[in-house]
Amino acid sequence: MGTPDTRKRLLRVLAGEVLAPPPVWLMRQAGRYLPEYREIRDRMPSFLDLCYTPELALRVTLQPLERFALDAAILFSDILVVPHGLGVEVGFVEGEGPRVATVRDERALRALRPPEALLERLAPVYQTVRLLASALPAGVALIGFSGAPWTLASYLLEGGASKEFLEARRAAREAEGFFSALVDRLTQAVCVHLEAQVEAGADVLMLFDSWAGVLPESERRRWVEEPARTIATALGRRFPHVPLICFPRGIGAGLLAFAERVPCRALSLDTSVPLAWAREALARERGKVLQGNLDPVALVAGGAALERETRAILAAFRDIPHIFNLGHGVLPETSPAQVARLLEILQNCGGGAM
Repeated sequence: MGTPDTRKRLLRVLAGEVLAPPPVWLMRQAGRYLPEYREIRDRMPSFLDLCYTPELALRVTLQPLERFALDAAILFSDILVVPHGLGVEVGFVEGEGPRVATVRDERALRALRPPEALLERLAPVYQTVRLLASALPAGVALIGFSGAPWTLASYLLEGGASKEFLEARRAAREAEGFFSALVDRLTQAVCVHLEAQVEAGADVLMLFDSWAGVLPESERRRWVEEPARTIATALGRRFPHVPLICFPRGIGAGLLAFAERVPCRALSLDTSVPLAWAREALARERGKVLQGNLDPVALVAGGAALERETRAILAAFRDIPHIFNLGHGVLPETSPAQVARLLEILQNCGGGAM
């Protein structure tokens, strides 16, 4: 992996060190729960306009670091910039979520731009990464990210978020040739997107497979594990010093197979994953650094529940390499005061290696 920057605690843990307190950052740490974010967002015509304006995306990424002592910044962007960069129409409806032009047949697939087109189409995103790499304090790591192929394909089949993912799951069974070609195209695009972020200055990469849990075990290897393995292998070959964190959300015990087949450095755990099981099966037996997995609702609730659940996670992972995070993203209802309280608890529970 190369020698980690000893100023960046996140990189030290990803290289195998145990630190107390562990490094901490939060998924969606920049966003709707911060009033300063809302002030900027309300002035922009659309969410994607904000993602594609480097100076403003830089400001939004830095906002939580101005409030909180976090160990990493994650690029302010969205997983749907990849299909948008391939030529798919993408929009966001306030209060409803994304709306995506569907890709449901060979003709629509052929109309997609080649993966290399992302380098030009998403140039503002990579400029934001370059600005961040220069602006971040010495001890703060920069995380780049992408959605995983299955999750991106799901949006392209469904036209947005879904509860049942009927179109995507049916296409995977009834039109396997087409669906395989779509996933392969997205896999190539994700590689291009992540590699460009490293070249722009990202220290760490994260792969979000938000809808991995909707697939049964029999389908998961082809549509979740194999694309992730291809991406992790390609990145490891080109950038062996850049660790990859994978988040195949909702697959439960399927994390065992994922850990065996995908050469990522770390696994991010959703809220449902049992702590003791993850510690033994994933960290001790399979050598993965673990990230997570506080319930975002505990962060909303605060009080005794927040302290109790935070301490339980710290106790379970106290002698393994661990990155403190949530089991999913910060909820819009979260008070910034509760984030400050979480960080206070972590510091008070710390002790040992720093």
